Order: sequence, then C-alpha cells, then structure tokens
Amino acid sequence: MKHIALALAFVACSPAAWAAEKLSLDDISGYLNTLKTAAASFTQVNDDGSLSTGKLYLHRPGRMRFEYSGPDAPIVVASAGAVMIQDPKSNQPPETYPLRRTPLSVILARTVDLSRANMVVGHSFDGTATVVRAQDPEHPEYGSIDLMFTGEPVQLRKWVINDDAGGQTTVVLGALETGVKLSSKLFNVERGSDR
Repeated sequence: MKHIALALAFVACSPAAWAAEKLSLDDISGYLNTLKTAAASFTQVNDDGSLSTGKLYLHRPGRMRFEYSGPDAPIVVASAGAVMIQDPKSNQPPETYPLRRTPLSVILARTVDLSRANMVVGHSFDGTATVVRAQDPEHPEYGSIDLMFTGEPVQLRKWVINDDAGGQTTVVLGALETGVKLSSKLFNVERGSDR
C-alpha cells in the first residue's frame, strides 16, 4: 500500500544549496505558512526499490493532490477534511481517511506551528538537513514520516515514510513552483488534473 503511505505524508521544495545547520521549528513553520499554492514534480523510491513519479499540487489550507504518472495510476487527494486514495484499477470507491489523523494535517493547517503540533515527535539534524518526525501519538502503529528541510532559504526537500513493518518509502521533490493558479477541480477525486 505504498500509495496509502504517501497519502499519510506531504509538501514542496526546489533545488538550492543545502545549509549546514539545524533549523528551528519556528523557522520551518514560518516557511510552511508562506506556501499558499505550489506545484512540484516528485520521484518516489518505494520500499522494494522501484520508482514512481508524478506531480504534487498544494493549496493551503487543507488541500493537496499527488498525481502519479502513467495510465490508470492512483491519485491521492487531501480535501474537505479527508485524504482520499483513488485507484482506477480497482472497482472500489476511493479509500478515505480523516485528514486530522494523518501527519499531512500538520502541514495543511491554516496556521502551521510545529512547536505545538502534537504529531511532531522529533526534531534533529543529520549533518545536511533538519529532520522533523511526525507520528500520530494515539496510533504509533501507523508509522511515522521524517520531513527533511534545508536552509538559506528554508525548503522542504524530501520525506521518508516509515511503516510499522520497518519499510521505508522516500519521496524526493523537484523544483517548486509557488504562487501558481490551481483549479479547485484538482482537489476533487472524481475530476482530472485541470490546472
């Protein structure tokens, strides 16, 4: 369920020099609060080593879309307080999860304050990036996500989803285009990717 793992995750970046010091949660929160609309390509490295690619669209607060490349590819949409996963290969209705129960809710909040977010359970520096770990404190069995930020300027570069079985899915973001006009149709799971 690699797409479910992605649905329980996140947001936006662009290439730049990686800073070599730990960013504060306030700096990261300020950066996320400046993102209103954005689009970026992404590459996903699945636990089995396979690759998936696609496009991410963000419209804060509350909305995000992960559109995978290829025919009959899944679509993951956060909108109207829910995260929906639509798999066109399935005859089933979209799987739906409450947004508030996912780490995605931390990023898509109207006002991001990572120092007060109860899902933030770690804040460290790996020598290259500041790592913020988010996890549902009531359901640690759902796994966790490590968001990796660089500085000067602050940017989200990638995230790693850690599942309860010890597997990892890594999402690396491409160049971020901010301030883009996004159609509300993007955030309706029944619609296409009109921009």
